[in-house]
Amino acid sequence: MVDEALSAGAVARRLGVAVTTLRTWHQRYGLGPSEHVPGHHRRYTPADLARLEIMRRLTAQGVTPAEAARWARRAPDTAPTDAGTRPRARTTGTRDGGGLTIPVGRAGPAARGLARAAMRLDPVAVNEAIAHAIEADGVVATWDRLLRPVLVGIGERHAATAGLIEVEHLISRCVSEAFAAVTRAGAPAEPPRVLLACADEEQHSLPLEALAAALAEAGAGYRMLGARVPAAALVEAVNRTGPAAVVIWSHTRATADPAQLAALLAAPRRPLLVLAAGPGWLADSLPAGVVRPVDLTEALSLALAVRDSLDQSTTD
Repeated sequence: MVDEALSAGAVARRLGVAVTTLRTWHQRYGLGPSEHVPGHHRRYTPADLARLEIMRRLTAQGVTPAEAARWARRAPDTAPTDAGTRPRARTTGTRDGGGLTIPVGRAGPAARGLARAAMRLDPVAVNEAIAHAIEADGVVATWDRLLRPVLVGIGERHAATAGLIEVEHLISRCVSEAFAAVTRAGAPAEPPRVLLACADEEQHSLPLEALAAALAEAGAGYRMLGARVPAAALVEAVNRTGPAAVVIWSHTRATADPAQLAALLAAPRRPLLVLAAGPGWLADSLPAGVVRPVDLTEALSLALAVRDSLDQSTTD
C-alpha cells in the first residue's frame, strides 16, 4: 500500500478502472477521496484506496455494486476474506473479470491495473491507462513498461489455457487506436525515409505500430505497409519510394525467412539500412549487412540515425 495521497487518475490506473467509474462510486456509494487541502482537488488516502480495492474486487466477482460498497465502507481489516464471510457472488470460480489473472512480472501498478481492466474487457479504462502513459512518458516507455508486460502475460496465459483470445483482441485494438492517435497528432512535415513492414505471413503488427508512433513522436517521416507483406511487394515498394531504412518485423521463426532480407539487399534501390526486428529472426541466420535491433529503443535510434545522416549529407 502506498503512503502518499493519490489523484483520481492515479487511483484509476492502479485499480484498472475508468475515472468515470471512480466518480460513480463516489457519488452513489460514498467511496470518495477523504483528504482535502483548501484550494486543491481532494486526494485519495491509503485507506480510501484499500476500500476501493475491495469494491473493485467484489464487483469483478459478481457482487452487486451496492452490496460491495457496504463491505468496502467497513475498515479494510474486516473485509470479506473467505467463503464463510464473503457475500455470495452471481458467478463463482472467477477473478478480476471472469477469468485467470494476467501475469505482468515486475511491472508496476499501472501495468497491473491495465491487466485488470483488460480482463474485465473494459475499453474505457484500457484507453485511459494507455493515453495517460503516452502523455506522461512517451511511446517507447509506454511500450516497454506498460503494454509489453501485459501483452506478454496474455500470451503466456493463452499458451497455457488456449483462452483470453477476447482479451487479446480488445487490448490490441485499444493499443492500435492509441498509437494511431499519436501518429495523427505528430504527422511530420519531412518526407518519409523509413519503411515499415511485417514479414511475409506475419500478422502481429503491434510492435511495428509502436515503432511508427515513436517515429512520429520524434518528428520522423515513415511509411507503414502493415501485416503480411510478401517479399516481392516489399521490394517493389522499396524501388518505388527509395527509403533510407527498412524495418521488417517477424514475431515467430515461421515467418522469419532470410530470403526476404536478401531480396531487399539485392534491390536496385537498396536502402542504407535494413533492420530485422522481432524475436523471429536469428542473428546467425541474417545476411551480411542486416542489423537486428534488440528492442524498440534501439530500432528507433538506428532509424533516426540514418534519417539524420541523410539530412546532413543533403545540406553539406
